[in-house]
Amino acid sequence: MKIVDIVNLQREEGHIFYLRKYEGEAVLELPTSVERAKISFSIEMSPFGEKTVDLSLLSSVNYPLLPVKKALIEYIILSDSKGTLPC
Repeated sequence: MKIVDIVNLQREEGHIFYLRKYEGEAVLELPTSVERAKISFSIEMSPFGEKTVDLSLLSSVNYPLLPVKKALIEYIILSDSKGTLPC
């Protein structure tokens, strides 16, 4: 399983500067097919600089949930460190 991309990514406006909320659609390359799943996630920055990602899958995926969530969280953290997430 591989995360290809997160498309249609939109940031929800909020007044808390250390909490960013997003919605989008994850493109997943599974062993048998390529699927899209709607996701919602937030990135919270602690006072010590640690980032915490809270992820929710809004649609079902024909694959075990834990590996999908783990791979998506890693992809989100990597995208955030590269600066490719909308501000």
